[in-house]
Amino acid sequence: MSWNEWANVDATDLAALIKKGDITASEVAQQARLASAKTNPAINAVIEVFDDAVNNPDKKTINAGGHFSGVPIMMKDLGPGVKGRLQEQGSRFFKGYKPSGDAFLTTKIRQAGFNIIGRTTTPEFGVCSSAENPEIYVTRNPWNTDYTSFGSSAGAATSVAAGVLPIAHGTDGGGSIRIPAGAQGLVGLKCSRGVFSVSQSISDITGYVSTQGCISRSVRDTAGFVDACRGGAPGEFMPYWKSDEPYTQTIQKDPRRLKIAVSSEWGDYKADPHFVSELEKTAEHLRALGHQVEWVTPDIDFNASYKAQTLCYISNFAQFIQNQLEAKGLTAPTEDLFEPINILLWEKGKDILYRERWLMQDTFNQISRQLGAFYEAWDIILTPSIAKATPLIGEKKYLTISHNQDVMDWFRGIWGIFAFTPLANQTGTPGISLPLAWQQSGIPLGMHFQTRQANDGLLLQLAAQLERAAGGRFNKNIFPKVHVTRD
Repeated sequence: MSWNEWANVDATDLAALIKKGDITASEVAQQARLASAKTNPAINAVIEVFDDAVNNPDKKTINAGGHFSGVPIMMKDLGPGVKGRLQEQGSRFFKGYKPSGDAFLTTKIRQAGFNIIGRTTTPEFGVCSSAENPEIYVTRNPWNTDYTSFGSSAGAATSVAAGVLPIAHGTDGGGSIRIPAGAQGLVGLKCSRGVFSVSQSISDITGYVSTQGCISRSVRDTAGFVDACRGGAPGEFMPYWKSDEPYTQTIQKDPRRLKIAVSSEWGDYKADPHFVSELEKTAEHLRALGHQVEWVTPDIDFNASYKAQTLCYISNFAQFIQNQLEAKGLTAPTEDLFEPINILLWEKGKDILYRERWLMQDTFNQISRQLGAFYEAWDIILTPSIAKATPLIGEKKYLTISHNQDVMDWFRGIWGIFAFTPLANQTGTPGISLPLAWQQSGIPLGMHFQTRQANDGLLLQLAAQLERAAGGRFNKNIFPKVHVTRD
């Protein structure tokens, strides 16, 4: 394909071409490899391309009859492992680590027909806002390489935005799919808890906030990914949601008239004035589509929510690191292998009492009930995907290479810019970022839609309506400065 043709097909298109025999899985994978080689020097999104998977797609592990028959995909270097492939989690500590088997979601991705051809960048253990450590790699925003890519699904979003692939795997523990998707002009869905499995080591009921998913250029690709990859692994602790019909069918019709609550100030944190004006433009657009849209802030104790979620991250991360240290016979993380904030997180969380965790879980429950009560009156909550402008490369205060010695103060800075996405992780409800606005810097600004648990299909249905209103594709023929179509 020409690069213009490549940039204007999505994963669904590619699968159809492969199934018709117009192109082979290997040829498509080779073009993705060429796309990576063309763009990666400027953006550093792809860590590794698996040449064997490109040259000779494994017919034993790729389902030719799957929805995405032969379409290439790259895995975020964090989350579900791929048998025999490196998974270093953006960390020197995990350098050289290879999972001994496919994770459950990896098997689902293969069953969907995807050809896993590489891995994409992530910050150390996915903890912070961007894959930005000069000692490992710095992933840059293709719209303007002076700016951060955001994260933690940094390379996933950047590779899709630059035209390397139409879709990539991502994970989301507080906005890590939605935030980079929003700042790069893409579709980023964080599903309900109980849609994608996080097996093997944990389950949704023990992991609490993190989930899996994808970043794509089209709503139908995201819908197809959910349809093909959802479901729990054997031995899950909770039931997994099912939809009445495939989401690829649901999105073909407009949603009913929705009641949409718009807000831009949650607890101690509020969106920048320009973001508020962009939010109002989106609200007007939704009104023009026939929806009821009003400025209403959910009656939620947001400050208690941020406090509890901070404790969740600290304690979960500290125990993860403690387990890894003990497995290697080590007593503490060292500066040569761990970034400064992650060492502080371990120190803060390694001895947290059960009583503290119980209070955290109690707050999670209260916030979930408060949000559930709000959704009895409203269908959707609309906010920007972020509260403040995308930072320039080198802004350390949001990174785990920060020299801030107060980890709680560091988290307050994180919430200040990422105020709106973590609520969905805490409550297990779905959220989606859509490319509907622009920052003053020229970087895209995602608009974030949330709804009640297991209503992922409604978010996708609304997203598809907005996509159709945009002419069938968001930002059609508007490409970043670093892109396969550019010389």
